[in-house]
Amino acid sequence: MWGMEGSMQENKGQKQAIEHKDGPMLVLAGPGSGKTTVITQRTKRLIEECGVKPERILVITFTKAAAQEMKERFEKLMGGIRANVNFGTFHAVYFKILKYAYNYDASCIIREEERYQFFRDLIGKLELDIEDEKDFIEGIGSEISLVKGERVDLEHYYSMNCSEENFKKIFRAYEQMLRSTNKIDFDDMLLLCYELLVARQDILQLWQQRYEYILIDEFQDINRVQYDIIRLLAKPQDNLFIVGDDDQSIYRFRGAKPEIMLNFEKDYPDCKRVLLDINYRSQANIVEAAGRLVSHNAKRFPKDIRTVHEAGERVITREYQDVKAQNEALVRELLEYRNAGGAYRDIAILYRTNTQPGALVEKLMEYNIPFKMRDALPNIYEHWIARNLIAYIKLALGNTERALYLQIMNRPKRYLSRDAFDSAEVDLEKIKAYYWREGKGYVVEKIDKLVYDLKLLRKTNPYAAINYIRRVIGYDDYLREYAQFRRINEEELFDMLAQLQEAAREYPDFGSWFAHMEEYKEELKRQSEQKNQPDRDAVVLMTFHAAKGLEFERVYIVDANEGITPHHKAVVPEDMEEERRMFYVAVTRAKQQLIVSYTKERYNKKQEVSRFVPELVTNPEAFVEGAIVRHRVYGIGTILQCREGKISIQFERENRIRTMDLSFCIQNHILEEAKS
Repeated sequence: MWGMEGSMQENKGQKQAIEHKDGPMLVLAGPGSGKTTVITQRTKRLIEECGVKPERILVITFTKAAAQEMKERFEKLMGGIRANVNFGTFHAVYFKILKYAYNYDASCIIREEERYQFFRDLIGKLELDIEDEKDFIEGIGSEISLVKGERVDLEHYYSMNCSEENFKKIFRAYEQMLRSTNKIDFDDMLLLCYELLVARQDILQLWQQRYEYILIDEFQDINRVQYDIIRLLAKPQDNLFIVGDDDQSIYRFRGAKPEIMLNFEKDYPDCKRVLLDINYRSQANIVEAAGRLVSHNAKRFPKDIRTVHEAGERVITREYQDVKAQNEALVRELLEYRNAGGAYRDIAILYRTNTQPGALVEKLMEYNIPFKMRDALPNIYEHWIARNLIAYIKLALGNTERALYLQIMNRPKRYLSRDAFDSAEVDLEKIKAYYWREGKGYVVEKIDKLVYDLKLLRKTNPYAAINYIRRVIGYDDYLREYAQFRRINEEELFDMLAQLQEAAREYPDFGSWFAHMEEYKEELKRQSEQKNQPDRDAVVLMTFHAAKGLEFERVYIVDANEGITPHHKAVVPEDMEEERRMFYVAVTRAKQQLIVSYTKERYNKKQEVSRFVPELVTNPEAFVEGAIVRHRVYGIGTILQCREGKISIQFERENRIRTMDLSFCIQNHILEEAKS
């Protein structure tokens, strides 16, 4: 029988895909629908029933780990026989082509640490005042990949990380470095391969003959250059078998183009399409909720995904006053689940960005709940904003290190120069004398104010100290200026600042706060060391992105608020659809139970529930005359009329009829079915 391993149910969609032989085919594979089974079974059939030579088959995945897993699954299916099928990533396959043509070897590829160091040095040469160096370099690296991958004219590119002038300088300097050292990066690998195959028909024909059948997994994540090369390699037979889910395309920031998959049938008019529409992972209520959510995206293939499982428990949504209340409730539930005999490893806590779970991690540490993280969790106390705050406090406590003064001397602006700080230990009286000699009395006034502020800081506690640094010393103003310079939303910086301040509230003095920082650092170190212990019974924490391809008995999605998910950076419709796809990926990780929570406020700022929550749990078709509903404010009521987008409800509590806009009620999550 076809189907996922362990399932005895025949699946017509899988059978149709596996038995396809020649020509292009598009396989739409919903979550938990057995796409790996389809790829490996079809590969086996091509060899054993269609007489295709194994070396003529190419199977492409997006990561090295996925390629290895696919290869192992295939060899197991073949009974341990090592058929010479080509399994690899796009980069591995394309680099192989370049190796044969240009005699490239691994030493020609620039190492990530070389690349990083080059950007660090360049930032110094250009005298860019960058605080968040790691984030900046990652952002610039992604932008360079985007420009290369999309073959964008540099003159018409608008940078998201710095001014256009600086981006052009960085881009050109980087390209010059690559050429002068005879190196290529991963983007060059694709571009050079494409240029080679276009220019040399003889080489192209050799590889076309080598790869007679091409199968691609996770096709929704392909970018333009990767696709252009694949189209060349697949000719003239076009035996191109693509498997993916446009609803799970979540890598636009890396250049992935879901439109390529959506337009595949236009590029190949004789393409056959099959839908793997049975979800073997999740309970029916989760599958139906996920379908409602993603149906709000306009640019997608319509799908009706079914499941082999029962309805199961309803999707639960919860509102909390703030992040602290959310975390405390979550910890209580984790302990109850474990005490009832459940395993921690069956639970995943998912969030939009890896800066979110800092407070939750501290709460898990407090209750000795074991956890592990798929992503490396940034230590919030090592964030540059935290380092600035700590520098102020250490100086207030009497430390005179030059490095500490250099961190805060112009945050906010005091017009101080590094040249004035010419010794390892700083004497501010000498610094004042330096500026008197320079005739800059206004700078001396700034130093006097700093001395006064440091004296007052010494007498406070951690929470009050941060408040003083922000409001009185003027650190908030500095952050606003920096956000403008870096072209980032100032809210990102203020959220980090608020998180640090809220965490500091727990500690009565600086000594206990610093001791906690050391404990936190050691715990993260332990987490890193335990990363390769897959059997450890621990709650799993990860971002939506990292959760892709995984599954868990119970899934918690936290911080389901506007500005977080969808992220505040999502401004154009394409971005918003990608955000919804990310939420969809998170939702579809759950097998038995899904709990989604959001807060009314976050670090003293009012929050709105994410638009994805009502899309997930509310079925507009349920709002018909006679239906019993629950309003967030007015309680239980009966629908008397629903016409032209307006809904009239008779409420029990106040014995009156209210008429409201239905879409407004749904979008704001204030109206739901009242199920008994």
